[in-house]
Amino acid sequence: MASLTGCAPATVRAYRSDLEGFFDWAGRAGLTGPEPVDRLMLRRYLAYLSTRRLARGSIARKAAALRRYFSWCRRRGLIDEDPSRRLSVPGGPERLPRVLSASELDALLDPRAEPSPDDPVALASARRDDAVLELLYGAGLRVSECCGLDLGDVELRRAELVAFGKGAKQRRLPIGEPAVAAVAAWLEHRAALMHDDSPSAALFFNRRGRRLGPRDVYRILQARSAVPTHPHALRHSYATHLLDHGADLRVVQELLGHASLSTTQVYTHVSRERLAAVYRRAHPRA
Repeated sequence: MASLTGCAPATVRAYRSDLEGFFDWAGRAGLTGPEPVDRLMLRRYLAYLSTRRLARGSIARKAAALRRYFSWCRRRGLIDEDPSRRLSVPGGPERLPRVLSASELDALLDPRAEPSPDDPVALASARRDDAVLELLYGAGLRVSECCGLDLGDVELRRAELVAFGKGAKQRRLPIGEPAVAAVAAWLEHRAALMHDDSPSAALFFNRRGRRLGPRDVYRILQARSAVPTHPHALRHSYATHLLDHGADLRVVQELLGHASLSTTQVYTHVSRERLAAVYRRAHPRA
């Protein structure tokens, strides 16, 4: 874990969990170290994960954690050969991301209930929630990127923000007028949620005065959304709606901060599914 210096904290936590899962599984077979592990055992483990109905992406991440671990073991001289070299994930259909409909987005981004101006904490919380949701959808941010924003990362006059993504990669993103207005409104009420020991540079706080975290954002979404959803669904919707309206795939790749174009291409599959559904509903001979 200490060697994963180029990874985001969330990635390190995920790798630790993935490796602990493999260690538990291998331990039940009587293994006490990496030496006896061979390629066949790793393939059996991936097959075992498939029987647990895990998403293909989750299994791929677990395979990546195993490759990283056994490569480290090889470099440290703990094993002679790396059994995970060229380890691949079993084939199968990928789970496509769910895209929020226009009515679902309206309910999420334009709530009907307005807090009383006599309750400054409730009013500040509502303005913060507006700004968080507008940035998640309006800029396609990962939830960790949104929570990690500082005051200096957002330039309202230029309608831009700077996001720090996976591997501490930085990208500058445009934001629309609704997001600019929502952030400006939040900044007017931000002091109501600050405590004496609050991190002054943080853009968003929870009611305890701490920097907003992913669980806080999830709770915001559950309180606002008319349907069960999660923060990443807004990022999915952002990318798919851009492609639906003619955005170039490589532009969307840059906006999302994907290292590989193949990662972005999943959203073209979503768009094709939507087009096919419209065709089946609307064409007389579909």
